[in-house]
Amino acid sequence: MKQSKVDEIVKILDKEYGDVDIALNFSNVFELMVATILSAQCTDKRVNIVTSTLFKKYKTIKDYATADLKEFENDIKSTGFYRNKAKNIIATANIVLDKFNGVVPKTMEELITLKGVARKTANIVLGSGYGINVGIAVDTHVIRLTNLIGLSKNSDPKKIEQDLMKIIPQKNWRNISFTIQTLGRRVCIARRPKCDICPIKYLCNHYKKKKITCL
Repeated sequence: MKQSKVDEIVKILDKEYGDVDIALNFSNVFELMVATILSAQCTDKRVNIVTSTLFKKYKTIKDYATADLKEFENDIKSTGFYRNKAKNIIATANIVLDKFNGVVPKTMEELITLKGVARKTANIVLGSGYGINVGIAVDTHVIRLTNLIGLSKNSDPKKIEQDLMKIIPQKNWRNISFTIQTLGRRVCIARRPKCDICPIKYLCNHYKKKKITCL
């Protein structure tokens, strides 16, 4: 895809959904990381329901580090994959306390050493927690839409992130995740895409193919 089209897509999406921010509720960076870990294979709405109680019960990183595993599993059970999530969150709390003096690290290299934290989570923590843009958070919406639109031909999140970082200005790295996610939730819905009202339909490879097929 030509750079001029990429720039136009970024511009339109920012105009349409630029006011959309992260949907997860949190009051500090560690809570953001916890919420993001919980959001894997779970809706943001469900995570916010769970954390509305969780964040009142566990108020400090030490509270998480010393939490009873079985009790914590029960606290987050409705988010799915709760055993691994509980184990990772408790382990990460201990690492943050022991290795980083109780402060969530501010670099990608350090963040991905934490349990349950891969590049997507690290990018969200850095971007929404610290205002640092070193990458692009790639979730299922971003994977699906970047392929449909034509921004990437890859299916691997790491490769998609690299493709996007090459064509999208760094100042837009944080917002592009939110704007694409919003497009996916509101318009380009997986099972019933509303192509006719899509703000970027004339720049989208999938829409072009769909129109040709219908001719």
